[in-house]
Amino acid sequence: MKLRNIYVAGAAAALMLTSCETIQNSNHQQRGTVVGASTGAVLGGVLGNNIGKGGNAPAGAVLGGIIGGVAGNVIGRKMDQQAKEIKQTLPGAEVERVNEGIKVTLPERMVNFGFDSSELTADSRANLDKLAQILNNNDDTNINIYGHTDSKGTDSYNQALSERRAAAVKSYLVGKGVAASRMFPMGMGESDPKSTNDTDAGRAENRRVEFAITANENMIKEAQQGQ
Repeated sequence: MKLRNIYVAGAAAALMLTSCETIQNSNHQQRGTVVGASTGAVLGGVLGNNIGKGGNAPAGAVLGGIIGGVAGNVIGRKMDQQAKEIKQTLPGAEVERVNEGIKVTLPERMVNFGFDSSELTADSRANLDKLAQILNNNDDTNINIYGHTDSKGTDSYNQALSERRAAAVKSYLVGKGVAASRMFPMGMGESDPKSTNDTDAGRAENRRVEFAITANENMIKEAQQGQ
């Protein structure tokens, strides 16, 4: 097993080196083609398993779902359009295109909860209303929802709180018509900070909700058929 892991890691590293320059000089649609065609499922699995652990969970989820080839290019075009919609509709959101998916970060000022609570504020609900409309208009995706806290309190308390908050976001979006089967809430607790937890500003930045938007089976099937 150990030898197999070394082989897989080595193969992925070699493939990454051979395609690195091409990927860096391409746009997002082209990256969908280049990454998949040059590395396939091996690289997708390695990146998804490693980046999503103790690091950037949404990016790991997106990278772990790499399809590649011509289908990846088709998906890339759709994701480009959806990312553009999110940026225009929610200008305060951080929107990143990652290969064949989208990472969206809604900071505390956009999705906030009552103190020691998973109850969404009125402003938060208004922002989620806008996101729900986009998700409903693009119903061929799956969405991972990640709740994050700062480091105040115990690890176990923050983990449970982040889980409740991620679940609350899902529940609200379900109430706005987004299919429950498309969404997967996860609590990250304090394990993945964006900033320092030593200042009020840093802790506020760490309290956030993130989304990883990836192609579902329908989008993949249609992309493979060239639609």
